[in-house]
Order: sequence, then structure tokens, then C-alpha cells
Amino acid sequence: MRNILLLCLFLGSSTIAYSQTITIKDANTSEPIEMVTIVSEETNEFISTDKEGKADISTFSGAQKIQIQRLGYQLKVLSYEEIKVSDFIIKLKANNFNLNEVIVSATRWRQNTGDIPSKVTTISPEEVELQNPQTAADLLAVSGKVYIQKSQQGGGSPMIRGFATNRLLYTVDGVRMNNAIFRGGNIQNVISLDPFATENTEVVFGPGSVIYGSDAVGGVMSFQTLSPKFSDSGEVLISGKMNTRFSSANNEKTLHADVKYGWKKWAFVTSASRWDYDHLRQGRNGPDDYLKTYHVERIEGEDRLVEQEDPLIQNPTAYTQKNFMQRARFQPNESWDFQYGFHYSETSDYGRYDRLNRVMNGEPRYAEWKYGPQKWMMNNLNITHSKETKTFDQLSIRLAQQQFEESRIDRNFQSEIRRIRAEKVDAYSANIDFIKKLGEKSTVFYGAEYILNNVESNGKQENILIGDFASSPSRYPQSNWSSMAVYTNYEFKPSDDFTLQGGIRYNHFLLDAEFDTTFYSFPFTKANINNGALTGSLGMVYHPGDSWSVNANFATAFRAPNVDDVGKIFDSEPGAVVIPNPNLTAEYAYNWDVGIAKVFNDFLKVDFTAYYTILNNAMVRRNSQLNGQDSIIFDGERSQVQSIQNAAIANVYGLQAGMEMKFPGGINLSSDLNYQIGEEELDDGSVSPSRHAPPLFGTTRLNFKSGDWNVQLYANYQAERPHSEMAVEERRKTEIYALDENGNTYAPAWYTLNFKMSYQLLEDFGLNVGVENLTDQRYRPYSSGMSAPGRNFILSLNFKF
Repeated sequence: MRNILLLCLFLGSSTIAYSQTITIKDANTSEPIEMVTIVSEETNEFISTDKEGKADISTFSGAQKIQIQRLGYQLKVLSYEEIKVSDFIIKLKANNFNLNEVIVSATRWRQNTGDIPSKVTTISPEEVELQNPQTAADLLAVSGKVYIQKSQQGGGSPMIRGFATNRLLYTVDGVRMNNAIFRGGNIQNVISLDPFATENTEVVFGPGSVIYGSDAVGGVMSFQTLSPKFSDSGEVLISGKMNTRFSSANNEKTLHADVKYGWKKWAFVTSASRWDYDHLRQGRNGPDDYLKTYHVERIEGEDRLVEQEDPLIQNPTAYTQKNFMQRARFQPNESWDFQYGFHYSETSDYGRYDRLNRVMNGEPRYAEWKYGPQKWMMNNLNITHSKETKTFDQLSIRLAQQQFEESRIDRNFQSEIRRIRAEKVDAYSANIDFIKKLGEKSTVFYGAEYILNNVESNGKQENILIGDFASSPSRYPQSNWSSMAVYTNYEFKPSDDFTLQGGIRYNHFLLDAEFDTTFYSFPFTKANINNGALTGSLGMVYHPGDSWSVNANFATAFRAPNVDDVGKIFDSEPGAVVIPNPNLTAEYAYNWDVGIAKVFNDFLKVDFTAYYTILNNAMVRRNSQLNGQDSIIFDGERSQVQSIQNAAIANVYGLQAGMEMKFPGGINLSSDLNYQIGEEELDDGSVSPSRHAPPLFGTTRLNFKSGDWNVQLYANYQAERPHSEMAVEERRKTEIYALDENGNTYAPAWYTLNFKMSYQLLEDFGLNVGVENLTDQRYRPYSSGMSAPGRNFILSLNFKF
């Protein structure tokens, strides 16, 4: 009898546990739906379904409002009891359009896009799978709203609303990636992220300083990596995928594998990727100005010009990269959630192609100019406690340690001296965030943050003939940069149709740098900055009906001077050298934007966002002096002395527009258009176009999806930027721009036609093929130092288990 009772209790508990596992299916096909977001409004927690459409919702027991949503499907809001009555099987109806998508990361706290005044775009996993981007920079370009500049294959510098580099912020699993040597020139740090290991990507357009502090002027790019999944049964849950990819334009050979394994309380993800890229081939049809018919080789102890057999090959641009990720999750009970992540990325050396195009006295300026291995490592611990108290309903603590390593290696043509400058940054951060619901209509988010960056910079030179090394100037001073902040954001929702949000942040930042005057006689040996910034935001979202959405937002942002601004020494362009300036203060941005979205008859969706940003006290490069001299000999050439100064006001304004039409039979037509104008005040009071505001650009896609087929024909395009509308500092860069009929630099208009197709051969085995740049155009995206790929054939195989 005792054994029978125990058996009944076991079966009963098993039934209860099983009944708490929800299954989400497509209402038309009854197929399970993966990556459905399930959110409890009471606890602000969220979970997502696995590839079988299942998720354990035991933590939501008793909840009155549970949101069940996935992009492309109609939102359902049910109570736990209603889900229980349906036997824990929920069917979602496909929805052509949704103005209220769920996001989980870009604002640090989970919120609906329908409640956020800023414009937010999500790059869906399905679109990433079809587009199959090579790098994380290319992944951002999939959105059609982020412009990507490249000076080398190992690169990718996003431009958003006329801002770039250290005026944009990157986050990885909620951790700030920007460090104290993020520069004003184009950067390539985003390629350290693995697109295969990225589960979700979101871009918030406009200021994000209230949440993220310094640098979030033009936008925030938030990457969520693959998350561990728990098992709903007593058995271990194992799933994963493998990908291989080949592309013809650079003989790419890529291999990726990841595996997820989980139990009731423990879960893990392991991911590894490796890329091998040869020199990149550009297209046949376009400006001859982009052709470089030679490269430099060291032959018998002498630099020689070697004619290329194929002038379309951009030599040197080859490089390799490897990434590894390990994430772990432990959930001992309903209240606590512990997550740990380890990330590592390392590239080989890769050539700075635009620098190698420079000419001096009729000969190549450089025999070598390359970046040394770029390394990034991050340890991240995130602890979440969900329990209703007087001060919070949810508490999150995030601790992170990152290490960045990069170097620059160059040697003048016919010189035996190779210069090597290496940088290492140790970055530490700590965040504590709280969420508290104040009744039915109000929610307050608040928190505190501490950041510390230690910068170590070294310089040396090598005599390549005899192998001797000697000290040389470093790029940066030995420095510490730190930031401390408190912030709060308040959401008031008087009705389902109207939301108000406001936030404020106080940020204090410090910089201590010590300069080495061995090589340059600076009139200072130290720099100390001790200052603060106050930023805020206020916005509203109004839904006049289910098919309308109107939002307006005013926000301020700031960028604190970092080590790159204050202390760097480098040659910005031929005949100019930038020296340190220890007297910088923060720059401030003031941004207004308004957006409207409308769905017509569940067939057509249009959206428009207009914005205007003023950047005051902007840090820009200006002519300067060193010990009373306006020029010095630098790297064997007399160069104008310049420094970064708070010396300008910049304005950026523009329009983002989108259109999407859904036709019967799985046909979809969409288009995104981005128009931006940037202006920057010069020394003499005149105005120059902004360097980081690209010409009008966009994407138009025609998509067909049916069953196991997903086919897309699309065009990418950019308008011309004539010489008169180029930034003054860009007009002299003949090594990267084409020449017009008057011999002046300009950026020609271009377009590409492209084809992508994915087909599920078997249940777990898929094929992805594509042809990019079908007409083999030779083109160079604005401000890029190398041409984009010519006609490019892509083959990718993927296996899921």
C-alpha cells in the first residue's frame, strides 16, 4: 500500500510538472513555434520556447496577465488559469504586421516596442539565417537602417543617424563593450562578435545615455548571445547546430558549431567558430580609380612593386578569425537566476588597405601597414532575483571583466625600420538594476553603475635587417578612466493606448594619464579630468487604434573625453599629426524625434521617423601648436600639428522611412530608406558636411516563403556624394575616393542586385545559397577604404539537432 501511495504521488507530481510545460503551435499548420517570448507582467520575467515549441511556465503560476508573442504572429494575453484550461497548448495566428513587438535587451529592461518612445529595430533570427552575414558588422547591415564602412576586410564601422565610432554604443548580453580607446576614426571592434552565436540583435536609434552613459549619442546596438535552455523533463535536453559556409569573392571557408545541454536547474551553451578569408576580389564594372595593380613585397632584402595578375584582387586583405563562447545558467528556484558567460575572439594580422594605397613622391607611402591580432575576452556574471518587496520586484546584478588587445604595425617603403605600437585595455564594470511596479499604471526602473578602464600602451621599433629592437613613442599615455553613475527611468501608462516615459542620469567620470616626454617635449606630463554630466529624456507613445502608432521623444546624451581623445599621437592624414590635449570636457547632444507607423488593411505597413540632433561642445580635430610650432617632423615628414578640441557645434537631421506589403501566397515586398544631413562648424566659422553622415542609402527586398523554401531578391543602394558635399577633411583622400571629371574626389552612386535562397532539405538539414552583386559592380561604400565584393557566390550548409 505504501508503495502504491508513493507511486500515485510520483505520478501526480509528474503530471503537475508536465502540465506546467506550455506548447506553442502555429494555428494553421499545427507546427511547433520556436523562440516564442512568454512574459509575466506581474514579475517582469520572460522565457522562450525551444525548437519543439515548449517552455516551462511554472514560475508564472497564478499570474493574471501572461503575454505570448513572436514576430509575425498575433499577440495573446492570457491568465495562467486560461492557459491551464487549454491544457497548456496555445495556438498563435500568423499576423502580417505588428506594431508592438517584444524586445528583451536594448533598453536593459524588458519592454515592448509599443511602449518605447525611441525608434527600435530588431533583426530577426530568420532574416539572419537567410542573409547569412559574414561578420557581425554585416549582420547590422541586414537591418537596412545601419550603414557600414570598411577600411579592410577585418573591419566594419557602423554609422547611425550621422554618428559613428565612439558616439555609438555596443552592448553584449547587457555589458558595455565601448572602452577608453574607442577612437573618433573608424573602428572594427564589432567584428569580435560571432554572428552565429548571436540569438537576437536590436538597435535603438537616438540617444541612450540615460541608460548607458557616455558614448550613446547616435544609437545603441545590443547583441544577445545564445542563451542556455533548461529541460522540462527529467532527462537532459541536448540541441545545437553546425554551419559551414563558402563564398567565392574571398574564398571564404567558415565552420561553426554550437551545442546546448540542459537539466532542470542547470543549462549550458558551448559555441566555436573559425573563419578563413583570402584577399577580396572587387567587381569588374565601375571606376578605374579603385584599381590598384600592384602590391609591395620584400624580395632579397628590398621592397619591390609586384604587378598583380588580377588587378581586381585587393592585396593585402586576407585574414583569419576564431571565436569561442561558453555560457552557463543555474536556477535553484523561482526567485534566483545565475548566468555566467565567457567570450573570446582573436584575429590574425590584417592589412589596412586604405593606408597601403597612399603614395608619396611617386612611390608607395608604406611597404607595410597592418593591424596586429585583435583580441577580445569577456567574463560576465549576471544574477537576477525576482521577488516582490517594498523597493523592487526584480533585482539584477551584472559584473563583467573584459580585456582588449590591439596593435598597429607599419613600415615606410624602402625603410628598414618597422614601427610597432601595442595597446591593452582591462575593463571592469558593475551594474545593479531594479524594477518596481507602482500599482497598475506605473513602473520605475533605477540603478547604479561603476566602470574602470586601465590602459597600457607601448611602442617599439624593429630594424628588420639585423633584428634589433629599440623603444619608440607609444600611441597613448598610461591611463586610468573611470565612470560612476546613478539613473532612473519612469513609465506611466494611464491606458493601453498611451504611455509616458521619462528618465534622468547623473554620471561622474575621471581620467588620469601620465605622458612620456622622452620622444616629444610636451609642455605637460600629466592629464587629470574630474567632471560630471547630467542627462535626461522624456517621451510618449500613443496608439489611436490597433493600426496606428505615434511616438515623440526628447533626449540628451553626452560623451566624456576618453584616453583616445586626450592622449593619442597619430598621423591622421598625409602631412598632419595629432598630439595630446589634456584640457577636454564632455560634449553634449540634444535630440528630438517623432515617428508614426500605420497599417492599412493588414496589407501595407508604412513608418516614418524624423529626427534632429545638436551636438554642442563637439570634440573635433583642429590645427594646434606644440611648443609654439605649428608643424613638426613626424615619421620623416613635416606635418601640421593638430589636436582634439571642444571647438564645434554639429547638427544632424534626417528621415528614416520604411514600407512593407504582404501579398497572398507568401510574397512580401519591403523597403527601407535613410536620409541624413550632417553639418559641422569649422575653425573659421564656416560649415562643413559631417564625415559620418553617409549619403542617402537603402534596401528593397522581394521575398517569397512557402513551406521549406525561403527566397529573396533584393537591392542595396547608395546615392552619390559630390565633392562639394564631402566633409572638408575627406576631400584630400584620393586613396579611397573616385575622381570626377575635374579631378576632385567624390563618392559615386551605386547599387547591387542580390539573390538569397534557403531550403530545408531534411528536418534537420538545410541548404543556403546566394549570389551577391549579380551585375558585378565595382563600388565602394561611402568613406570606405576598400571596394566591396564583386559578384559573390555563396554556399552554406547547416545541420540542427
